[in-house]
Amino acid sequence: MIRFLRFTARAFLTTAAALLLVLGLPTILAEISARNRTSTVDQAPDAPVAIIFGAGLNRDGGPSPVLRDRVSTAVDLYFAGKVQKLLMSGDNSHLDYNEPGAMQSYALELGVPEKDIILDYAGRRTYDTCYRALHIFGVTNALVVTQAYHLPRTLLTCQGLGLNAFGVIADQREYHPLAMQRWRIREIPATLVALWDVYVTRPLPILGNPEPIFTHFQTDPT
Repeated sequence: MIRFLRFTARAFLTTAAALLLVLGLPTILAEISARNRTSTVDQAPDAPVAIIFGAGLNRDGGPSPVLRDRVSTAVDLYFAGKVQKLLMSGDNSHLDYNEPGAMQSYALELGVPEKDIILDYAGRRTYDTCYRALHIFGVTNALVVTQAYHLPRTLLTCQGLGLNAFGVIADQREYHPLAMQRWRIREIPATLVALWDVYVTRPLPILGNPEPIFTHFQTDPT
């Protein structure tokens, strides 16, 4: 009986250690990717484009508070002269759900000219947005705008796909502690999936004809 208990305990500890390694290593790699590559708007480098990632809509179809903060931060970059264009990428898989359209409407309210807003209607997840920014819109260097909890995975994904990215923190308010805890927990498996996508499977998102934002050379944001 004692031998059985010892064997069971060892098996449990071994499994737990393996699980921690599998889930923890991607998070560590993501944090390394983000090291020295994130800042606030004031200290962000210049880049041709800011990429804004979708983050849900309210029931009325307007941007969620998290998404409003991302758009507002990108608009601050634009008016500070840090970027020339705003690439707004989100989910529009249903007719009544249009993240890019909601982002555009809010940016227009804040005074951004429509000619400097580019919409990506097939950015259903972070990987898709980074992949399409590079392969559809021809973006090779960009500022990526999202909340601090999401930036490590975003930078890991974009850089792993070959897009030179620098992160800009979009936390413009205090978010509910329970929501923050849920988002951080979600990042653990999501980062594992991102690592698998980028370095193992390289799945193709929805593609289409190239729509390059610029035809001239893009300067490096670093």
